[in-house]
Amino acid sequence: MIMRLLNSLMPREERFVDHFCEHTGRMVAAADALIAMMDAPLSEREARFKTVCAIEGEADAVTRKTIVALHRAFITPFDRSDIHALITALDDAVDYIEEVAQHAMLYEVETFTPRMREMAVTIQSSALLLAEAMPLLRNITKNAQHISSLCEKVSRMESEADRVLRQAMSDLIRQRPDPIAFLSMKELYELLEAATDCCDDVGDVIAGIVFDHV
Repeated sequence: MIMRLLNSLMPREERFVDHFCEHTGRMVAAADALIAMMDAPLSEREARFKTVCAIEGEADAVTRKTIVALHRAFITPFDRSDIHALITALDDAVDYIEEVAQHAMLYEVETFTPRMREMAVTIQSSALLLAEAMPLLRNITKNAQHISSLCEKVSRMESEADRVLRQAMSDLIRQRPDPIAFLSMKELYELLEAATDCCDDVGDVIAGIVFDHV
């Protein structure tokens, strides 16, 4: 009886990892939906935007569920601060993806530039790498090298996004658009880059967890 009670207070590692996997799945879906929004004709843009917003709402629900589980847990598989940092970074990434979609609608962007789409694909690729890494946290000792390799790839993706941002801003200055167009495009580029930063933050937290457990 006592052991059953203790076991009920000691959540298995899979509970938190399952939450992380679920959230990463929402990140992949949000990135997919953003690219679909960029590629959609204007007549379908609003519907695609609503899809991005719905996915962000689902991600928020996973975040809340994870935070509640963290507060209730007697013992956690990782350091509590790492669990909180990881779910927060995941949530921030999806929030920034939604921010890109919101600003595109606010500024009535008719055509996304090739560099905007390139950065969105970088977010998508990073999300897929993180989705591959997340379930491997169930056995860190066995999967440490693979996890670290995936996190390093995400870091390289972020560096590539920085390069694309610099090129995009250089193009924008040369094109000399009107002030409103300049500000709207600049903000979209910066939001896209911020989303890649958040993906890198997720990878950094995962890498730190691996370092602490091997």
